[in-house]
Amino acid sequence: MKPLVSIIMGSTSDMPVMQEAAKVLDELEIPFEINALSAHRTPELVMKFATEARSKGVRVIIAGAGGAAHLPGVVAAFTTLPIIGVPCRSSISLDGWDSVLSILQMPPGIPVATVGLDGARNAGILAAQILANADEDLHGRVADFKVNLKSKITKANDDLKQFEFKFRV
Repeated sequence: MKPLVSIIMGSTSDMPVMQEAAKVLDELEIPFEINALSAHRTPELVMKFATEARSKGVRVIIAGAGGAAHLPGVVAAFTTLPIIGVPCRSSISLDGWDSVLSILQMPPGIPVATVGLDGARNAGILAAQILANADEDLHGRVADFKVNLKSKITKANDDLKQFEFKFRV
């Protein structure tokens, strides 16, 4: 089985965030791989990965990074695959804003779809939705996933009814 999605991160310290994308892909039965690649410490490996990913069967790349967060943009510069950037808080982060802006503010011609800070779960869902355009079985699984999201909120509202307040109407 070849990976359809590649999850990459600048450091294994991003794994607590990035594993949320992996959980979604696992739930939706989408083959994926996970690797650490640093735009600053291993630029040659990043270039090799980005230029070879499509020929290896990868169709979407989810790239998480903290701090200056150059990984998603550097990968996007070397491939035509869709890149979903996940800004991650880090020990050197300016409360995550440096990561958000580094990924969000890409120059014209080098697009990176950007999810919210530490939003790897949404990145996994977006990757699934991209792939589902060409796969009816996956489309059905994604549609079921979305229906389940709705039922969770319905249940939450039922659970909230247990809290009684004097002036609640």
